Amino acid sequence: MLRIGDPAPDFAFSAPDGPPTTLRATVARGPAIVYFYPADFTPLCTKEACMLRDMHTVLAEQGITVIGVSPQGEASHNRFRDQHRLPFALIADPGLELAKAYKAVGIFGLPIPFGVRRVTYLVSPQMTIADVAAGELSVAAHERLAERALCGDNA
Repeated sequence: MLRIGDPAPDFAFSAPDGPPTTLRATVARGPAIVYFYPADFTPLCTKEACMLRDMHTVLAEQGITVIGVSPQGEASHNRFRDQHRLPFALIADPGLELAKAYKAVGIFGLPIPFGVRRVTYLVSPQMTIADVAAGELSVAAHERLAERALCGDNA
């Protein structure tokens, strides 16, 4: 897992109904919450996505962008986004390249073949990790990170 102060790897993505962009261009306008999750439609991943959806308006008002990343493909992400009315980008990372770059691999600390960890990063406008939360079986730490971001405690 990356640590506070580490450089945040840049990547390209498309926001819903938006043109392709990069993390660097996004954080130039304000911090970003980049969260890694194991799978679309699983109970805890759905709970996390819906928690961020429910906070999205106030996050966006504070200039904070939300980006989700998991190994499923675009078709799964589109169904997940539509079913749960998720207003933020979901990035398909089937080869785990982005998860590896962010050291978000290995559920429960197991090696890479065991998938993506539930890790949330707050990326600052300086492209560094401003805050981090991890927790495989609960979204509480991830919710607290989003709340700290709203308070400006770490951005």
